[in-house]
Amino acid sequence: MVAIKDFVANTAWLWYSLLAILLLAAIWWAFRRESTERATLESEEGAHNERKASTDDLTKIEGIGPKVARVLNDAGITTFEMLAKAEAGEVQKVLNAAGLQMMNPEGWIEQASLAEKGDWEGLEKLQDELEGGRRK
Repeated sequence: MVAIKDFVANTAWLWYSLLAILLLAAIWWAFRRESTERATLESEEGAHNERKASTDDLTKIEGIGPKVARVLNDAGITTFEMLAKAEAGEVQKVLNAAGLQMMNPEGWIEQASLAEKGDWEGLEKLQDELEGGRRK
């Protein structure tokens, strides 16, 4: 009987050590999980901000309303630079596919090149000469 009591007393430190290790492992796991979740949220937020930063308001171009802007965005044209470098024929194909055959993107491309450069004064002057995005 004494041998069992001594054995339990001598191995108690082992049980306490095992309990301490398990407790530390649980704390480490909880902090690791929290930091992983935080990193994921920050990554998603950064990606959202990047997408937001790489999109221009194409409705600033005379002749482009919200519906046309959505069609262009869906086609991958999201910035003034992209629109300025686009070919009118290709943009027209996108518009035709969306059922917007009456649109003429040639004036938009000219306006977008000014907007891309930040020439808002020149854009305003050009828009004074346009009607619905087309030359009068």
